[in-house]
Order: sequence, then structure tokens, then C-alpha cells
Amino acid sequence: MDLKSLIRDVPDFPKPGIIFRDMSPLLQNAEALSFVSHNLLKHVDLTHVDYFAGIESRGFILAAHMAATHKKGFLPIRKAGKLPPPTRKVSYALEYGTAEIELPPGRGNVVIVDDVLATGGTLQAAIDLCLLAGYSVESVAVLVNLTFLNKMTYNDQKVASLVQY
Repeated sequence: MDLKSLIRDVPDFPKPGIIFRDMSPLLQNAEALSFVSHNLLKHVDLTHVDYFAGIESRGFILAAHMAATHKKGFLPIRKAGKLPPPTRKVSYALEYGTAEIELPPGRGNVVIVDDVLATGGTLQAAIDLCLLAGYSVESVAVLVNLTFLNKMTYNDQKVASLVQY
């Protein structure tokens, strides 16, 4: 399936010089969304996975759909202050400052899911957060990997993705 044809390029958003990869058209296509849920993690033995952890906000959509498809739980990785206590928090650097994400503590094996991997800062923070909160990270996956911006791996494997730029 040609997923790139369902991802809209939005030039100069959110600021000049950036090309935003809008996955809204893909999400509106039930066949494409199902394809993503069934094919993004072909390399992972999901029998050992308890949860799909989605990074706010578009990662929520993908992870929740994948969790339902594979009959697993869903964990929200949220911006700080959005979840009731208790939570664990991790701060990380952004191009223009810092950010903080949080997750309820717990146990189990997770796959972390997000929409786009750019520099890897948010995804690495999510990995660190899951480990801090008591979870074991089985794999990480993104719909779109901007490979020209990163060479990120996890456990000596490339981050799973279905679309690369």
C-alpha cells in the first residue's frame, strides 16, 4: 500500500522552512489505518507485549488503534500536568527549550508508538520514561521516519516505520 500518497506535505508549518507531514488523510482511510496496525510491527512477537504506549497526541491515535487490533492495553504518554497522580515524569530538550512528559507507573511490556520520528528527542524521552515508570520496552515504532534527521536505533535495531523520508 502506498502510504506516502496518504500523507499530505504542508510547507512552512509550523514555521518557515519546515515541511509538516500531515497524516490526517491516512487516518481517514480505514483500509490504510488497518494496514498500519497490522504491518508496522511485523518483526515483533506481540505475545510478550502487554501495552501499546502512544505519545501525545497523534501517537495516541495509532497506539490505541494498534492496541485494539492486537487485543492489548493502551498507555498514554502525555505532556506534564495532563494525568492524575501518581505519575512519573521525564524532561527532555527541544529545539526551543525543554518539555516534560509523564506516564502512570506500572509493570508490563510495552511497544512505544508515535506518528513521526524527527530528531529522536521525544522518542528517547518516552523510552526513558517507560523504563523509569517500571515498564519494559519491547520495541519502538513510528509511522513516518525522517531518516535524514536521525539514525536512531533501539536495542541495536532500527526504529520500525512504514514510511521514510
